[in-house]
Order: sequence, then structure tokens, then C-alpha cells
Amino acid sequence: MQVKVLTNPRIEKHPGCVAKALSIMGNKWTALLIMELAVGASRFSVLEDALRGISPRTLSQRLDKLEQQKIITRKTYAEMPPRVEYELTAKGWDLIPILKSMAAWGDKYYRV
Repeated sequence: MQVKVLTNPRIEKHPGCVAKALSIMGNKWTALLIMELAVGASRFSVLEDALRGISPRTLSQRLDKLEQQKIITRKTYAEMPPRVEYELTAKGWDLIPILKSMAAWGDKYYRV
């Protein structure tokens, strides 16, 4: 019996791409945070409420990492008290179809 091996030349040329993407997206809460920001710009406290169970420290770390990777932007308003909002960049929006596909896959096989 002959086994057919499916290959993807793009992945084979760039084997580190998947690993890099997972190093950014593979942390707990990151994908959920990005999906929450797809609803629109949001403040820290709103994100914290939406992601029940996330600690303020973890949320802060995830936001910092996503900002460093240019997946989100942090906008500070000159108001009193100061207001800060986070929103997806074009790079962040490019992740939404991938995350929606993951959600559909999870819904199909692991619906709770």
C-alpha cells in the first residue's frame, strides 16, 4: 500500500512561520483577547470583565505582547481621568478569519 504524503511547499520553505505564529498566539487568553477586540476598541476593565477569570497581570502581559507584535494598538486619550483603549491593527484583523475557522472547528468537534 502506497501512502500519499501531502506537503505544502510554502510551509516547507518557511518551517519557522508556524512556530513563530504559535509563540505569539499559543498563550492562554491571547486568541480570546483578539476575538474580543474584533468587537471593537475596548478599555482594560471591559476586556477584564469580558474575559472572566483572567488576572489583571496576565491581561496586561498579553496586551503588552500583542502591542509589541503590532497586532493591537494602545490609544491614550488626553482626558481626566486618563482613558486608554486597545484595538486591532490590520495585522490583528488578518488573524480574525483564522480564529473564526478555529472556532468553527471547535464547535464541530468539541461543542459543550
